[in-house]
Amino acid sequence: MIDSAAVRAATPGLTSDLIFLDSAGSSLPPAVVTDTVIAHLRREAEIGGYRAANERLDDLADVKSAVATLIGATPATIALSDSASRSWADFFYSVPLREGDRILLSEADYATNAIAALQRARATGAVVEHIPSDGTGALDLGALERMLDERVRLVSLQHAPTNGGLVNPIAEATALARAVGALVLLDACQSIGQLPLDVAALGVDALSATGRKWLRGPRGTGFLYVRDELARTMEPERLDLHGATWTGPDTYALAPDASRFEFWECDVAARLGLGAAVRYLLALGPDQVYAAVAERAAYLRTALSALPGVTVRDLGTRHSGIVSFTVDGVDPIAVRDGLAERNMTVTVSHASSTLLDMTSRALPSVVRASPHYFVDFDELDRFAAAVAGL
Repeated sequence: MIDSAAVRAATPGLTSDLIFLDSAGSSLPPAVVTDTVIAHLRREAEIGGYRAANERLDDLADVKSAVATLIGATPATIALSDSASRSWADFFYSVPLREGDRILLSEADYATNAIAALQRARATGAVVEHIPSDGTGALDLGALERMLDERVRLVSLQHAPTNGGLVNPIAEATALARAVGALVLLDACQSIGQLPLDVAALGVDALSATGRKWLRGPRGTGFLYVRDELARTMEPERLDLHGATWTGPDTYALAPDASRFEFWECDVAARLGLGAAVRYLLALGPDQVYAAVAERAAYLRTALSALPGVTVRDLGTRHSGIVSFTVDGVDPIAVRDGLAERNMTVTVSHASSTLLDMTSRALPSVVRASPHYFVDFDELDRFAAAVAGL
């Protein structure tokens, strides 16, 4: 069992009476993360960035080892980046496309992914199509199977959408897509750190994730997992002297693993902070963390559902740590701001982020609450009472 008092004491942001319910946005890091980042920045100021980085080469390598341990991969399949969006795009834009190729997006896909797909379709003559949702709101596996053929080049899946508690059936969808030779790119931005992720069990070809959300790492961090065969054979759209070696006047050699998707310049302090965040999670016990998040989200869903005039908007039968809701007659922004006046932090998810899903449900926006394991149940009770007061 997680020692709640210990993790709260190790979280500087919780020293006040703040009730923090925005780990789906940018979570509160534990002290070891901020201490790691600040210590390295100070070291850079003392001896310069190059020398400071050279002192931490083993620790930088361990960041990949920690991430790989968390998702059941090997360090050679991990590329570090500055965000989930960058990681997703680095893989997506490197997939060869030609006229007539089909790109399938899940209905709950994030706007950034959809925009990238539409841009590449316009440039290459590929076609973007959307996988319908089933009666529960989850990815419709039957519809996906009927859509698949040899022209489907890539299937983009959203594990846990940004706008609600839905969890999609990724392993089942991936098996269908791989059966026709399609690549599967999983956006795990909202699932890493709060849901079990085993890339071998899921079978995905690539996975993108961020550090700032449920991992409790710094902003400006993320990673890309690329299946081993692809990591050794796929050529990224962009390269520098880290992802490849200049071997002659007109030749270059790609790095032998997923590091070919990385660039040399990076925020070393932030990456060390990401490693500290992942190691902190591993030390707590990921399964305990996942269970604690699920328990708190379920508790909050029940509490909010009991309030007159409050509607919980989460879809699906399996849920993540995101709890989305609306309050009758009160704009979600006003709900967010009213709660902020009570020192309670939530955020608002707008239709522009998940256009197809939100439009189909006639929802311009929803309030998004995302309690992590460091949130106490009495805080959830106080939060529900505050929502009732609105």
